[in-house]
Amino acid sequence: MSQEQIQVVTYFLASLTVLAQILVVIFLGGYALAKKNKKPNKLTHFAKNYGFNGALIVAFTAMTGSLFYSDIAGYEPCLLCWYQRILMYPQVILFGIALWKKDMGIRIYSIALSLLGFIIAGYHYLLQIGVTEIAPCSAVGYSVSCADSFSMTFGYITIPMMATSAFALILTMMIVGKKIKK
Repeated sequence: MSQEQIQVVTYFLASLTVLAQILVVIFLGGYALAKKNKKPNKLTHFAKNYGFNGALIVAFTAMTGSLFYSDIAGYEPCLLCWYQRILMYPQVILFGIALWKKDMGIRIYSIALSLLGFIIAGYHYLLQIGVTEIAPCSAVGYSVSCADSFSMTFGYITIPMMATSAFALILTMMIVGKKIKK
């Protein structure tokens, strides 16, 4: 695959990342208004009724995006990337089964996976932009450095920022949907 084609996919995924960030703000704003007014609104009902569908789409997109970067673009995943994959990939299966069986009981599992994934991806992003480094990934010795960045789109979006945003959107939809009574 050519660099131009990789850039097109990266631009598309970065655009979805911006959309995810906007949706997080909108859902949190809707939740704050519902809490202030002490009654659900259209946004909170949407999160409750369609949050699992949205979370499945987000998790699937994140999974296929990460597989694109490693298997098609040839970017070797670092240790932190692997941890993020471990926390994102099962959510595709969880949400798929939950929607098929109409079982909303997996919400708490998704919240746990997404919260941990958000923390790891957020740390990974801070590591890439040079803000922090608790322990160098090179200490592990078997993967590329976690501080290496393969792309920077819109001046701030790297692959870990894409993951951070995906985990944040799933987390937001699960929490807002859980807190709303019918």
